[in-house]
Amino acid sequence: MVHGEAWTIKEFFVYPNEYIYWSIQIVMYPFMTGLVAGAFVLSSLYHVFGVKQLKDIARFSLVFSLALLPVAMMPLMLHLQQPLRGINVMMTPHFTSAIAAFGIVFTTYGMIVASEIWFVYRQFIVETVLELRAKQQRTVVESLQLLTYSVLSLGAMDLSPEALHKDERAVSILAGIGIPVACFLHGYAGFIFGSVKANALWMTPLMPVIFICSAVVSGIALCIVTYIITMEIRKLISAWNRKNNPRLPSTEELKSAEILTVTMTVKYLVMFLVLAITLEMLDLIFRTYTAVKSWDILRSVIYERDFFKIFVLQYGLGNLVPFILFLWPGLTIRRALVGTLLVLMGVFMMRWNVVIGGQAFSASFSGFMEYHLPLWPHDMETYKEGLLGALTVITTPFVLFYMVTRVLPVFGVKDSH
Repeated sequence: MVHGEAWTIKEFFVYPNEYIYWSIQIVMYPFMTGLVAGAFVLSSLYHVFGVKQLKDIARFSLVFSLALLPVAMMPLMLHLQQPLRGINVMMTPHFTSAIAAFGIVFTTYGMIVASEIWFVYRQFIVETVLELRAKQQRTVVESLQLLTYSVLSLGAMDLSPEALHKDERAVSILAGIGIPVACFLHGYAGFIFGSVKANALWMTPLMPVIFICSAVVSGIALCIVTYIITMEIRKLISAWNRKNNPRLPSTEELKSAEILTVTMTVKYLVMFLVLAITLEMLDLIFRTYTAVKSWDILRSVIYERDFFKIFVLQYGLGNLVPFILFLWPGLTIRRALVGTLLVLMGVFMMRWNVVIGGQAFSASFSGFMEYHLPLWPHDMETYKEGLLGALTVITTPFVLFYMVTRVLPVFGVKDSH
């Protein structure tokens, strides 16, 4: 069976070798890389621009960006027919193609995130090592913790004010360098689509910029959703443990910190959301006004066949409704959660409409193709390119985030930053 034949339905005149080759995993790829870039930009708002109100969520989003980083390549590895070849991108980096340049950008970004996290957590790591060393009797778990944190400290045990000030300075520099690298990491995905001359829907110079803005929107939204869920779990645990330890933060204190952080973060989310919507509408208006040769088939896709996906799901529920929810006076945690979930859905639909919608019409301009997502796999290919494959990609960063926070906690850490 030809790749794509299992989920492609053809209408009218379509060439025999035309199928929906790029399926759900290629939708997930720019979506996941966008989450990585957006989460890092959110953390940089505090470390670079000094937005003190975002201090609590800055560390959270930075660690979450680290958990998202390995998943950025996961959709590509699932999509490849020969996934073992994927390492060639990392082993032979060069700038002769956008995909090859990804090896350089991804490696650079990974080193920046890892270095920044090390400087942010160095004080915590050293204090933990000193505390464990001071214990006369250590359990097996504590011995493993001592070994782990000793390795992570890299021998830098200086906690003097001068050393901590250098850590803070290093974090600011790395965050400043990381912002353009993070934007380029996701912007090149838009560049890949925008440079495809054979596809009328993809070829636009605005595509990289639109991808970057929507990436920041999705990354901030996901951090807000995860932060709210984590804080709600913390409140439940705190209410249970406070019976035995009254010095723990009360539920009201956690709730107050939560609403303050979420409210401030939503303001920046709205700013980037307005920018993303403006660019997308500008691109749509420009296409309508210029009405190039391929406009007849594009108009059929945009305004007829994909009208519900574009104007109802993406612009309506994904942009307009969250915009109203965020700007309505008296923002609550529940309303913020609903709004950010809708924003994530809107960004995902934007990726879907670009990737799938760009393949919905034949190169003959006389036929259409429809993509049917495989819901239940009957072989490995329909698993990787189906619903379960997409759910695997979505859940992986949350598992990694939980594992990372067992070593580098995101709450209750005292430092000088």
